Amino acid sequence: MTRNSASIPHSVWAADDLRRAEKEAADSLGMTLFELMLRAGDAAFTLAREIYPTTSHWLILCGHGNNGGDGYVVARLAQAAGINVTLLAQESDKPLPEEAHAAREAWLNAGGVIHSPQTVWPEETDLIIDALLGTGLQSAPRENIARLIELANLHSAPIFALDIPSGLNAQTGTAPGAVIHAAHTLTFIALKPGLLTGKARDVVGRLHHHALGLERWLEAQTTDIYRADVSQLAAWFPPRRPTSHKGDHGKLVIIGGDHGTAGAIRMTGEAALRAGAGLVRVLTRIENVAPIITARPELMVHELTPDILDESLQWADAVVIGPGLGQSAWGKQALRKVENVNKPMLWDADALNLLAINPDKRHNRVLTPHPGEAARLLNCRITEIEADRLLSAQRLVKRYGGVVVLKGAGTVAACEAGAITLIDAGNAGMASGGMGDVLSGIIGALLGQAFSLYDAACAGCVAHGAAADELAARFGTRGMLATDLFSTLRRVVNPDVIDVDHD
Repeated sequence: MTRNSASIPHSVWAADDLRRAEKEAADSLGMTLFELMLRAGDAAFTLAREIYPTTSHWLILCGHGNNGGDGYVVARLAQAAGINVTLLAQESDKPLPEEAHAAREAWLNAGGVIHSPQTVWPEETDLIIDALLGTGLQSAPRENIARLIELANLHSAPIFALDIPSGLNAQTGTAPGAVIHAAHTLTFIALKPGLLTGKARDVVGRLHHHALGLERWLEAQTTDIYRADVSQLAAWFPPRRPTSHKGDHGKLVIIGGDHGTAGAIRMTGEAALRAGAGLVRVLTRIENVAPIITARPELMVHELTPDILDESLQWADAVVIGPGLGQSAWGKQALRKVENVNKPMLWDADALNLLAINPDKRHNRVLTPHPGEAARLLNCRITEIEADRLLSAQRLVKRYGGVVVLKGAGTVAACEAGAITLIDAGNAGMASGGMGDVLSGIIGALLGQAFSLYDAACAGCVAHGAAADELAARFGTRGMLATDLFSTLRRVVNPDVIDVDHD
């Protein structure tokens, strides 16, 4: 999924809240909901014509709600512009909403024709407008609508979705049944969470946004959900003072790397250095010490012993534990000491699996579970985690405290104050071993540099995803390794020089 970043806001609205607020927003400008619908249709027509200027036969699929009303407006404008339009409307025994009914009548009065869903699609169709289902979807589309969605997906013409691809849940990003695979989606008024997480990454296509003239009203509102992307890196990572020294940039201790997992702790350590940590100490198994020092001599590597652990925990500004930790007595003993330290810390991997066995709640901790680890922490199935990723992150915070980063497509960060951030960076190339270890090092480094838990989590996730996006833009997603990120990560955390030629 890509987006037109310049036009995409950072505030995100819960889908139900936005539906309730639409009338208030329209009233604030002295507009009716029908006038808002006209604006939505005009914005969609204008953008579709701009993206696909040579198309001449549009197939418009209208549902029996206000999303369908938007489709009727698009159809009328397209026909007036000389485009051939074939409009298929979903039949229903229930009356159309008032605004959609007015849009339908305007289409008919302009000489438009409404075809049944069973109509054979014209061979010359070169653009499909999806106006079947809006943001109110709660269950799988009914069979008759699912059939239209499947036909659209099989057709060679690109699909332009109005507000949200039909079949996608606007709040959770799940697709309980058939779902439109759009090339472009234009969402209206505000962003919805379901456009940025879960299945959205597969089906939204290029995301666009139009506030329909409600920008000033939206700016006066508050929301607890945010979108974080590369445009915020400059605020998080200003240039360093010329007189700064390594002690100013954080002392981080990283604990893990049981037998056979030296790679995990080594990647976490180097990621911390590349994210700007001043000093990084790695505590691990004795047999890992020489290989890690050889591979990355800037790391201070020691055998994990009780005395070294005690001294290191006193020395450190921040702590990371979990990468390659294992669940043997060796790892458990280390975790028991770390859990009582009142310093900013990050728990990942086996630290999370051990936490699931002996749950506790702490306020100085960032947890970074993937869906499987999250399911163990909440004692539920992975499908339940993925069914509502925002809610799952909130549940984890309520049970364990601190900040939670629920990793995956459309990573979710949540904190005890109630804020949620959707990480709008990253790509499919990150679906490979070691990426989580690298993220732990990045966030740990930022904790050591005195970022708050939440800022460290959000900034770290964006930097992690942005580093992968730079690689994907140059080499593609297939074959990306976690250690490949080190080259681009260094550039990402120095945004003041991010445009310097690096070929």
